[in-house]
Formats: sequence, structure tokens, C-alpha cells
Amino acid sequence: MRLPRVVGHRGALDLAPENTIAGIRRAAALGVTGVEFDVKLTADGQCIVFHDDRLERTTDGSGAVANTPFETIAALDAGAWFAPEFVGERVPRLEEVIAELFALDLYPDIEIKPCPGREIETARAALTTIKSHWPSGRDGPLLTSFALPCLEVARDLAPAWPRGLICLKPPEDWPIKVSSVDATVLVCHENGLLQNDVEAFRKQGIGVVTYPINDGAYAARLLDWGVSSLISNSPDRLLAATSSVRP
Repeated sequence: MRLPRVVGHRGALDLAPENTIAGIRRAAALGVTGVEFDVKLTADGQCIVFHDDRLERTTDGSGAVANTPFETIAALDAGAWFAPEFVGERVPRLEEVIAELFALDLYPDIEIKPCPGREIETARAALTTIKSHWPSGRDGPLLTSFALPCLEVARDLAPAWPRGLICLKPPEDWPIKVSSVDATVLVCHENGLLQNDVEAFRKQGIGVVTYPINDGAYAARLLDWGVSSLISNSPDRLLAATSSVRP
């Protein structure tokens, strides 16, 4: 697996409403070749691309995602909160986003982001949907999660696809956790990552992804440390700042 150097965070969340088709299209228009997005389950078991456990922040709806059926969520506006030009943008289903990825030739980092207590069912539904819409012979997506149970499901249902454990700070027992789900990548928040960590991961053959990186000079330094991929809210900044940095 070779991750794109710069990956758009939830599409390009500083420039378009996050986790929407418009956001993914904006990221592609900026020139990135990879995007990260989140998958959750509705009350009736539909996989949607959405980050929060509740609807209020990024839609005109309210309530918990886990308690709301897809028909209700599909009618919400997921773009007006961001800017008038995005009025009418909807919360997409996972299969819609997968189709858009192939249309735009983007590589995905798919975060399985369950509502509390729905780890297993969210991962199973996500893997079933992805596998049923993924062309045979094409490199599998990177599947990531904070939740080890989600990665265990991914390991069992799609063993050939790469997996990544997300952490705010590398846990002391990271070798055990990485090994338990056969992960090949650690996805670390920028505030919890040190150069020594990157060196330790790479010695064990583990790739390093960092988020959310929005400063060009810092991005160049992380690449020099050996970080493989940078997830950014404003990927256009990083593309410009790291264009001359060696691979």
C-alpha cells in the first residue's frame, strides 16, 4: 500500500462541508489523490458518511444519529451551515461516496466511526457495503478506526485490505494493539506524535499517518521524520508546501 502524501480530511473540511459529495469534489479539484471520511450507522442500519454522534453541528436536523432513520437524515440540509453556495447538500450514503471516489480516481481512507455501543454492527455493515461496491482487482481501501473491535471485524471480513489504528497519542502497548488487528498503519494526531515515535513505528514496518496537518513548514518536517501521509483540512496548502520535498 502506498498512501497519497496529502489526503483531504473529510473531503476538504476548511473549504467545503465535511463528509459530503461537494467536499470530496472540492478535494479532487485541489489536486489531492486521496480523501479521508467517516462511516456511521443510522437507526435502520444504513451506512452514511458522517462524523458526529449527533446531527446538530453539520445539518439542520437534531438528535442522535443512532436513533434517526435514514429517510429522515436524507431530507436534511448538510451544506447550508457551511456557506450559502452549499445549500441543499445532503448526507450521502456510503455507496454514493464510493461511486464518487472511482469517478474522481481518489484513494480512500475510510474511518469506521461507530456511535457508542455499535462498534461491531457498524463495522460489519460498512465492510459489507464496501465489498459489494468495490471492483475486483482494484487495490483495497485503507480501513481505519479508533475502535479495535471495528478493526477486528475488518481483519476478519477483508483480511487483504490494509488497516490503521487511530490514536490521539501513541499508546504504550501499540505493538500489541497493532499486532492484534494486523494493522500496517498508525494514524496519529499531530499533538501526540514525536519524531522518536515515528522512528520506532517505521523500525517495525508500520507506516505513519498524521492529522490534521495544515501548516506547510510543519508538514515538510513530518515528511522528513518519515511520516508517510498527511491528512489536512486545507490540502491545497500542503500540496504547494511539500511539492519539492523528496518522496
